[in-house]
Formats: sequence, C-alpha cells, structure tokens
Amino acid sequence: MKSNLTYVAAAAALAGTSAFADGHLTEVTFGSNWVAQAEHGGFYQSVVDGTYEACGLSVTIVPGGPQVNNRALLLAGRIDYHMGGDLLQAFNAVKEGIPVVAVAASFQKHPQVIVAHPGQAETFEDLKNLELLIGDNGYQSFYQWMIAEFGFTAEQRTPYTFNPAPFLADTSTGMQGYLSSEPYLVEKEGGFEPDVFLIADAGYSTYATTIETMAATIEEKPEEVKCFVEGSILGWYNFLYGDNAAARELIKTDNPEMTDDKIDFAIAKMLENGIVLSGEAEELGIGVITDAKVEDFYNKMVDAGVIDAGLNYQSAYTTEFVGNGLGMELAN
Repeated sequence: MKSNLTYVAAAAALAGTSAFADGHLTEVTFGSNWVAQAEHGGFYQSVVDGTYEACGLSVTIVPGGPQVNNRALLLAGRIDYHMGGDLLQAFNAVKEGIPVVAVAASFQKHPQVIVAHPGQAETFEDLKNLELLIGDNGYQSFYQWMIAEFGFTAEQRTPYTFNPAPFLADTSTGMQGYLSSEPYLVEKEGGFEPDVFLIADAGYSTYATTIETMAATIEEKPEEVKCFVEGSILGWYNFLYGDNAAARELIKTDNPEMTDDKIDFAIAKMLENGIVLSGEAEELGIGVITDAKVEDFYNKMVDAGVIDAGLNYQSAYTTEFVGNGLGMELAN
C-alpha cells in the first residue's frame, strides 16, 4: 500500500506541470558518472515507478564506469542529462567556456570520507597525526582544502591506489573513501568497523551528485528540464522512504556486481549522515541549490588555490527548478 500511495503522490505532484499533455512521451537519456548503485537510486526509482512518465518523459539511464565518459557524451549532444560529481566540475566547465549548468543537487553533502582505525582519531583535526592515503584527484581537490583549512601537509599524504590493504595493515594510517564503499570494504575484509569522518561535516560544503544539462536545453526545453528535475526529486523521496524493491532490481540488472547488502549499507549511510536530506533541503526539499552555499564553497576553493578568483561561477548552476518543497510530505 505504501508504494501505491507514494506513486499517487508523485503523479499528483507532477500532474499539469508538463508541456506534454497530449500523452506523448519525450525520450531523454541520463548518463550517470559511475556504475549503478544505491547512490543513483532516486533516478532508478522514477524510471520504474512511472514518475518520469507522469509528466511526459521516457527516461533511459546510461550507467557510467571506468571506461565510460558520459560527461563527454553530454557535451557532444549524445545524451540529454548527466550526473555531475560536485561543484568543482561545474566551476571548471565555466573556466573552460563550456555551457554546462547544474540544475539540481541530489546530495546536500559530499559522500567523501576519511577512515581511520578505531581510537586513532577522535576529531577530524586528529587525522593530522596519521599518514593519509589520498588519491591524485583527491589531493588536487579536497586535500588542498584540508591543507588550507586545517593545516594538513603534503608530506603526510601517500598516494592511494584504491587498494585498502596498506590501510588494513597499518593502524597509523588513514584512508580516503566513499561513504558506502571503503567503510564497507574495511568491515568485510578487515573485520572491524572503522571510524569514519565525513569531510562535509568538517566544512567541505560542495553539493554532489548534481543533475547537469546544457544551457541550450534549459533555454529551449524548460518544461522538459522541470519534468526531469522534479521527477528525480520525487524519485529520491520514494527510494529512501518508500518501496524501492523495483528500483533495487533495476540497479542490480545494470550492475550485476551490486548486492542487496551493499544497497542496504549505502541507504543506511545516506540516511544516517543526511547525504540527501539535511540542512536547507529539510526546509526547501531534496535537490535544492542555494546561492549562499555555492558562494561559500567557491570562496573556500579559491582560498585553497583549487579554483581561480574572479570566475563567473554563478553561470555554473541555476536555482530555477528546485527549492519549492516538492515531495517533502513523502519523507518519514
């Protein structure tokens, strides 16, 4: 019964909002930035429960992966929407003169974490006492902020090869990770629950898992963008708080290596840490982007030397399609 109620609520919320009132479904393609997983669940939910169709879209999800660059396909006009990583990508697009715009933020908090052995660090700043395994991309982005904001050093960083073995073997090390990945691996392979420090809770204030599209799409097809964004927002509410059984099956179909226990772990961590629903999203709804938060993150990245000052960063996003409280009654 719960799934019927959430679908009815979604359909009612989207009724009358679309320009596709003749019953024709417009086919669009959404490219994710990694293989299918629970962190993509809201999009899969809206595909399987008909939420996108309720406002006139037939959505195909194209999973990303190590050999797939869906963002390049967006720029080439091969797909219509793309799952962005965080605001750094959006800022860099502005710097390069690429008219990509973030239209919603699925995650209010970045799921990037640092994990440590139990008892080795009580606070985020205590991590300065450890050797830290940090990958190259992380070193060039969030670790530069950690250096500028907290006094971490380049010397204490060792390149992370995405192999947890060195961390498991040495209690004096910490390791970068994704909230639902490395902590899960440590529990399974190391047999213990690590201490987990979410960098968002330490002040790394970027949005993550954004929805991106081209500026021309917003200008030429605003009703389509509205439908996709609002359908995705409702999908996240229904995936996290409703019956997500069908979405889970589609995720596992697209990624045969995904298992129910991994999905359970990821959902629990997203809920526990307020990844999707926290802060301003609790008042304005899932997907919200605010000028103040984007400005805060931009200034932090300028101070850390990651992004150039004077960038027209405001062109990297729009608040037009979010922040209206859509679907808030579905959270419980």
